[in-house]
Amino acid sequence: MLAGDLYAFQDLLTDEETATVQRVREFLETEVTPIANEYWARAEFPSHLIKRFAGLGLAGVERSSLLDGWLALEMGHADASMATFYGVHAGLAMGSIQECGSPEQRERWLPAMASFDRIGAFALTEPGGGSDVAAGLRTTARREGDTWVLDGRKRWIGNATFADLIVVWARDSADDQVKGFVVPKDAPGFTATKIENKIALRIVQNADIELAGVRVPEADRLQGAHSFKDTARVLQQTRAGVAWQAVGVMLAAYEIALRYAGERTQFGRPIAKFQLVQDLLVRMVGNVTASLGMCVRLAQLQDAGVYQDEHSALAKAYCTTRMREVVGWARELLAGNGIVLEYDIGRFVADAEALYSYEGTREINSLIVGRAITGHGAFV
Repeated sequence: MLAGDLYAFQDLLTDEETATVQRVREFLETEVTPIANEYWARAEFPSHLIKRFAGLGLAGVERSSLLDGWLALEMGHADASMATFYGVHAGLAMGSIQECGSPEQRERWLPAMASFDRIGAFALTEPGGGSDVAAGLRTTARREGDTWVLDGRKRWIGNATFADLIVVWARDSADDQVKGFVVPKDAPGFTATKIENKIALRIVQNADIELAGVRVPEADRLQGAHSFKDTARVLQQTRAGVAWQAVGVMLAAYEIALRYAGERTQFGRPIAKFQLVQDLLVRMVGNVTASLGMCVRLAQLQDAGVYQDEHSALAKAYCTTRMREVVGWARELLAGNGIVLEYDIGRFVADAEALYSYEGTREINSLIVGRAITGHGAFV
């Protein structure tokens, strides 16, 4: 059990699922956690871990939503950047092909992606638009016979500097609908430039993408993507994963603070014996427990096939907000030591800001829930 799993939610997993979680946890503890601060400081990606992730056999495997979520939690608990790398590849990129691709396209691309022989990226956000991307998407796709010509720019595209396949969402000039295209990294006219000087998720290689007359055959257009509603189906699935990642970050922050409280001595005794320190720790574990309970119920709704957009939107908005509180309290408990990497919490504090914002801001996810409970849209 993780120290912050006070209500033993992990016991809801089957024995086989628990064994998978333990295997992934051991991998993350031995391969990712020891090097996370070093690579975060250098803003570099540990490419040597890609094939080791493949060895876990996780991508492209059917499993319960509860196990899927718990694995996202474990990755967030180890390092939010590596959780994001995996979520972009196995969630957004592979999920787009699984959800919107034809049987032939799934067979053509997904096996190599599942084995991490080909890495994926997901290109939706643009320089001038994030929350309004459904209506404001500017990248265009123009059909010429059996070829599509893509023009436009994308921003904040994770994995894009080294991905082999990039799922690009563009607006069809003919019918004004958003469609999906799988673009290889070596396509003429495709350029990915790393975004420098980030203060969060520094291990993630985000890029600005330029598409200048990129030609894509009709065979590489996702055959089941006909409008932004299809894009939204992918986001609905992955948004839940971000909520689970946020719980993992909270758990890590709580564990760091709890351990420090037992080791740090002031006024002749461990600070864990101070009432105000215990109050902070209880607030942290309370946030963890409430958020984890929400994610567990969300997974049950997913497995039952009855969950709606507002369920994942509420979980993402709520859990990332509680995560921000927890990492802030943990940093507060560590005082000055909380702002240096060697005490670990600083990385989680910074990375939490990115999780709070991507896959829909708190405001946008709140409006999704608000529309569901009132019956009135209030986006504009």
